[in-house]
Amino acid sequence: MEWLIVVVIVLVVFVFISLTVKIVPQQRVSVVERLGKFHRLLTPGLNILIPVIDQIRITHDLRIQQANVPPQTVITKDNVQVQIDTIIFYQVIGPEQATYGISDYVYGVRNISTATMRQIIGKLELDETLSGREKISTEIRIALDEATEKWGVRIERVEVIDIKPPLDIQEAMDKQMKAERNKRAIVLEAEAAKQDMILRAEGDKQSKILKAEGDKEARIREAEGLRQAQELEALGEAKAIEAVAAAEKARIQMIREAGLDEQVLAYRSFEALTDVSKGAANKVFIPSNAIETLGSIGAIGEMFKATKDGKK
Repeated sequence: MEWLIVVVIVLVVFVFISLTVKIVPQQRVSVVERLGKFHRLLTPGLNILIPVIDQIRITHDLRIQQANVPPQTVITKDNVQVQIDTIIFYQVIGPEQATYGISDYVYGVRNISTATMRQIIGKLELDETLSGREKISTEIRIALDEATEKWGVRIERVEVIDIKPPLDIQEAMDKQMKAERNKRAIVLEAEAAKQDMILRAEGDKQSKILKAEGDKEARIREAEGLRQAQELEALGEAKAIEAVAAAEKARIQMIREAGLDEQVLAYRSFEALTDVSKGAANKVFIPSNAIETLGSIGAIGEMFKATKDGKK
């Protein structure tokens, strides 16, 4: 009997300790009620309770949780049924409000999300719905924040996982997508051909421009060479004329120094006339008033010869 008493005492002590000492894990909070009324929160670590009087109502996980909303069939503004899957990320920030503010905050979050989604999609057409996932997620999150603020729950993020239109619309969309791809391919091919033609035309244009510039440069150089040749030729002729004029000037100067200017000229004319009259068929008619002049020219010739002989 003694061992039975010992066992009973041990069991009583164990039950007392289990009811008195509570260990709360990290990132969890327990709500304690004393005689059915909220008393305090148990924080992570070792906590002491009064057995029978203090009881733990619920333990909340303070980490970010996720709630999958069942796929919902909603109708768009243009009367198309689409199925939408969403997922909600939330966090308990007020354990007391989450315990006493609503009976099941997860269920409430799902219901509000579904109702808000129906309102949002009902204002959008199919194309806007398919391309407006971010808009839908933002509006659902705003609606949930307004409702869960009193529940001690904060909505971290709402994600639209999938939007499925009816099968016939999906097939039509696939055909439209293929047509768009073919169209883009044709446009890209035409654009490539256009660019090729532009590049070829540009190359031909540049080639013609370069050729024209080359011909122009060649003509300019040819004209420049011709001009320089003409200038050199004219310069040579000018120098030759200048040399002849200088020689003639020197000869005349020498004649003047000899004092036989007019007489020499007359004598040269006489010699030229003599040479003309030497031919067999040549006849020279001399006017009568020129006889005296010829006599004077003969005398001048004798004087000129004498002068030459004296110089020798």
